[in-house]
Formats: sequence, structure tokens, C-alpha cells
Amino acid sequence: MLALLRQDHHPPGSDADSRLKRQLAWSFLLRVIFLTLILGITAVLEAKGHRLTTDKFLYPLLFIAAVYLFTIISAALLGRIDNIRRFASLQIAFDILLISCLVFFSGTSQSLFTVVYFLPIIAGSFMLFHRGALLMAALCTMAFGGLLLLEYIQFDFNLLTMGPRPAASLERLLNLFAINGLSFFFVAGLGAALAHRLYRTEAALSRTTSSFDQLNILYKQIFDDIASGIATVNEDRMITSFNRAAERVSGYRAEEALGRPVNEIFPEIKSYGNLEATTRAEGEITRKNGDKIPLGYSWSRLHGTNHEEKNYILSLRDLSRIREMEARIRQSEKMAAVGEMAAGIAHEFRNPLAAISGSAQLLARRLQGHSDQANLLAIITRECDRLEAAIRNFLLFSRPATPHQDWINLKELCKESGALLSQTPTCAADHHLTCSVPANIKVWADREQLRQVLINLLSNACQAMPAGGTIESSARREIHQGRAGISIRIRDSGKGMTPQVQAKIFNPYFTTRQEGTGLGLAIAHQIITAHGGQITVHSMADQGTTFTVHLPDPA
Repeated sequence: MLALLRQDHHPPGSDADSRLKRQLAWSFLLRVIFLTLILGITAVLEAKGHRLTTDKFLYPLLFIAAVYLFTIISAALLGRIDNIRRFASLQIAFDILLISCLVFFSGTSQSLFTVVYFLPIIAGSFMLFHRGALLMAALCTMAFGGLLLLEYIQFDFNLLTMGPRPAASLERLLNLFAINGLSFFFVAGLGAALAHRLYRTEAALSRTTSSFDQLNILYKQIFDDIASGIATVNEDRMITSFNRAAERVSGYRAEEALGRPVNEIFPEIKSYGNLEATTRAEGEITRKNGDKIPLGYSWSRLHGTNHEEKNYILSLRDLSRIREMEARIRQSEKMAAVGEMAAGIAHEFRNPLAAISGSAQLLARRLQGHSDQANLLAIITRECDRLEAAIRNFLLFSRPATPHQDWINLKELCKESGALLSQTPTCAADHHLTCSVPANIKVWADREQLRQVLINLLSNACQAMPAGGTIESSARREIHQGRAGISIRIRDSGKGMTPQVQAKIFNPYFTTRQEGTGLGLAIAHQIITAHGGQITVHSMADQGTTFTVHLPDPA
């Protein structure tokens, strides 16, 4: 029973059956206390020499013991009862029977315990509401009326020798019955109304508490998750709250900052006198670990319900990433300017380079009989061609063309790219190009640009196998990152690449060959990105390399 009573600390109105069980547990405890008091008063009277008018003490003791036993059994069964309302009605009816016995053996119409009938009526009001209260009032009225009838006919149970009772007039007994009966029903109605209002108030309070708790949780969540650091400061300049962003900015935990002066945590921040002005400023602060970071901050007044209190909000913003982005933008602008200038210079180099190459070829035809001079002129011509290719790739990378996409038969394009590559010195007789692309696969791309990508990838595969080998081209339709499209794979059987090389393979001017420009794969990456696709590489030492190009279908 005590375990059930401890549950009374739970929020009211959470469950009707649980509330009724707690109320019954309290009624059991009150019943035991009431009987114990009666028993104690009787013992005190006996000790004082005020003996009862009977020597049959066994019957009252047996009755009290039976009540104790019934209460204990009821408390034990409380957690196992399915129909708790019927069980509650039975317990209150038992209390009425107990009170009726007490009233009868204490003089009925002369009894001082008649007012105790109000307790089960009130209990019925709070446990069983209107109908239960009226039912208990009716039971109390009938029980009291029955006792008055027994007194009128002077009936004796012969259980206790009560002694002769004075005869009561019928008029007096009817008057007592009417007054007490009306009182019982009046208390029932009043108790039921109060109980109904109490439960409505508890329900409203529970809803209000729940809403307040939700708002409090929401406020705390917003306060902790907001990107800007927030600290509240009272009029004594003491920190009263500190969110997670403020912890990240300052390096102090909230427990370390709360209750400390704001100028102790942020000595570099100006408080602007009385803190009234809303001001934005920037500066540099020292974090707890000694690091210095740029910081943007502002003060504002916190307006609450109590206008006499002066609280303030300190907003903090770590500007480190903004400063880094600004530096990157400035660097990008510089690089863009340098790129434009370099592209102009490269373009200007093409004309004199073409003149040098043409002159060398003309001299080579005139000096056909002089082998030494012819070899020198061949070197000049070859290096001019190499410079021309480097300039062309540079201009293509620095000024990429907008792709003009259309549906292209991929198998035809792969064969065409392989045929073009086979005519170059890069592809030797020991290089075997295979194309296993299905004939019905079409890809949405710019034909010229995609052909350049395929030639670059096939050329790199040939250069990765100087002693010869097999280069396999394949393609299939698949879903990549949630979008349908075509995946093209070009695999060689070369020596592979290290993870360090794979991480830089698409960077401009990165190359592992002395004669390479480092722009072929960078241009391929740029073209595929412009198509909305993706190019990846997978390679393992001595197991070859696979380049995969993902080109999505048009949206």
C-alpha cells in the first residue's frame, strides 16, 4: 500500500485508473489510521478507569482485526483488479458499513460519529464523480435510517451488553433522518461539483505544464543549436546563460562561464558603458587554450516581463571561416587575373612559334643533303609541335567551351576514338584496344568534347603500359547517386597508381611523366563536370587502373 501511495507524486490526470488506484490506496491508509485512533482512544479510556459498559471485549477486537485484514487483502488485490471502479464502490460501501457499526454501538441518535458518514460521500465524489457521490449519499441515508429504525424498536443484537437505552420519540428520529439525509445529498452534490472542477483544473494545469515543458525544451534546443554564440548577462555583468556555440567560440564550458564576469571570459570585448546601445563590432579574442581568433559581436537589451531587471544579450560570431573565404576569394581573383594574362601571353606565343616551325621546315627541305643540319632542324620542328600542343591544351583548359549536347551512339564514338589514337605514336603495335560497348547505348553529350575525353583516357592507358598490354572499353546503363545515366569504364593492365598519385591525378599540371603537360586528365575532368557528370579512378599496384565516367540522362 505504501508503494501505491508513493505513486501519488506522479502528474495528476495522466491515467484515470492509476489515479483511482492512488486514491483507493490513500483511503486504505485513512481507514487504518481511523481504526487505530479509535482503538487508541479506547485503550486510553480503559487506562483512565473509564471502562465500557460491557465485559465482552472480544467482539470489538475481532471486528477491528477483521477490518484490518480486509484492508490488507484489498490493498494486495488493488494492482490486480480489472474493474477498478466497481472495486472502489465496494470499498466505499464497506466504509459505510464500518461507520454504521461505529454509530450504532456509540448510541445511534446520540452518537458523535454521525458526521463521519460525510467521509465516504466525499470519497465517492472524488473517486466516482456525480453518480458515485449520489449513490454513496443514498447508501449512507439508508444505513442511518436503518439504525434509527433499530433504535426506535429498541432492537438488541445481544453481542454487547449496552445497557438500557432511553426511548426516542418517532418525531425526533424522523427529524434526525431528514436533516442528515438532506445533509448527505447536499455534501454529495457539493463534493461532486468540487471534484469535477478540481479534475478540470488538474487537466488544464497538466496541459499547460506539458505545453510549457515543450516550449522550454524547444527554447533550450534552439538556444543550444543556433549557429551564433549567445551569452546573457545581468546588470552586474555576470554571465547567466551560455550556449554551445559560445562554448565553441570561447573554449570555455558553460559550467565554467556561468556566474563569472563577462570581461573575465571575454576581456577584449567592449561593454560600451551601461550596455544599453545595440552595437556591432569586430575584434580579436583569446580563447581558453590561448589561440587568437577574429570575432564579430554585438550587444542588445533583453526585454522581459519585469521591466526593472536589466539583462543583456551578447551575440558572438567566429569570423575565422569568413576570413579564410575572403582570403580564398582574393587569391582566386589574383589567380584569375594571372590566368587571363597567361592565356593572352600563350595566344601571342602561337604566332611566332608557328613562324619558327614553318621556317625550320623550309630550311629542312633546302638542306636535305646535310644530315647534321637536318637533325637539328627536326629537333626544332618537334619541340615547336610540342609547345603548340601545350599551348593548345592550356587555352582549352583556361577557356573551356560550353558543351552542345545531343544523343550520341557510344559504340561508334569509342571505335572512332580508338582509330584516331592508333594513328599516333602513343599507341604501339603491342597495345590491344577492345571495345565491349553495346550497340544500342546512346549518351547525352557533346560529341567532340566526349571524343577528346576518350582519347585522353585511352592515351594515358597506353602510356601506362610502355611494354604493351590490353585496354578495354565498356559501358552500361546504371543509377549513379540517384540519377539514371551511362557509366563508361576504360581499364588498362598497367602497373597501377599509388593512393597519393590518385589523389592528385586530376589536378592541373600534375604529371608523372617527364614529357607530359599535366593537363590531359584535368581537361577531361573539366569536360565531364560541365556535362553534369563525374569521373573517378580506381587503381591498385600491379593490378591496372580503371577510369569511370558517369554521364547522367537529361533531366
